[in-house]
Amino acid sequence: MSTTAAILLIISAFTHAGWNFLSKKEHPTQAFYLTSNTIGVACVLPILIYYAPLTPSIPPSVWFIVILSGFFLAAYMGALAGAYRAGDISVAYPLARSLPVLFVFLLTLIGGTSQPLSGWFFVGTILIVGGCIILPLKAFGDFRFSRYRNLCCLLAVLAAMGVAGYTVADDAALRILRELPGKPMSPVEGTLVYMVLEGISTSLWQGLFVMVTRFERQGLRAVLKSYKGPAAITGIGIFLTYGIVLMAMNYVTNVSYVAAFRQLSIPLGAMFGMALLKEPRYRPKIVGIAAIFSGLILAGLK
Repeated sequence: MSTTAAILLIISAFTHAGWNFLSKKEHPTQAFYLTSNTIGVACVLPILIYYAPLTPSIPPSVWFIVILSGFFLAAYMGALAGAYRAGDISVAYPLARSLPVLFVFLLTLIGGTSQPLSGWFFVGTILIVGGCIILPLKAFGDFRFSRYRNLCCLLAVLAAMGVAGYTVADDAALRILRELPGKPMSPVEGTLVYMVLEGISTSLWQGLFVMVTRFERQGLRAVLKSYKGPAAITGIGIFLTYGIVLMAMNYVTNVSYVAAFRQLSIPLGAMFGMALLKEPRYRPKIVGIAAIFSGLILAGLK
């Protein structure tokens, strides 16, 4: 992975942990994320307007991926919001952000798009799995299946599946755009246009999910009444973070490295929860976070 990609992903880690903490603290619902995402889309919409002459060159396969990726993003945010309502961010956030490394690897392996990975990746994977296993425990001797049979862990896993889905989809779309005959778009132009289109798709899916759920419809009224400010900050953070990550994808040869290295936000998000929200600091939680963090660093090595 290049130095440029590493710097971009470190910056994204800080912004990602920040908007997750804010949404957990204020109003973790799909309605909150719908408002946030729509505000974020409005902020970046001028990009699409500026590059509108390039959109006719986008092939149907990419438009399909835009729809698919928007669904995965909306599903991820809905599951993440539910996990935050059901439990601690210092548990839900590490699970939702570390498990995609494993899921992305499996998806790329099944799809035949995986590049050769180093031995460090597999060592890191073992640490990640071990960290995820001990993370929800209150004590090391308290290992039993019931510790994982809870709504927070379940929704965090579903959120991780959503992350893996849109990560693989985004990688495929950006590769197609980079390889278009005649190169009608530069990598930067293709990334920016795709980001805005995906944001629009996500808001449409989120709107559908909110409209079919009474709880979320009530939540939308609450957000528009009392949480517009935090939602706007979250929306800007979402697009700033994701835009940086999409840029970084242009500087790596294997998307699995992106999924691994960007999770440097995990200890940041967990520390925000334990330090600012006064969440429990069980020893297994701290050790689990450290194991996940170390595993992700190793998984990102060549």
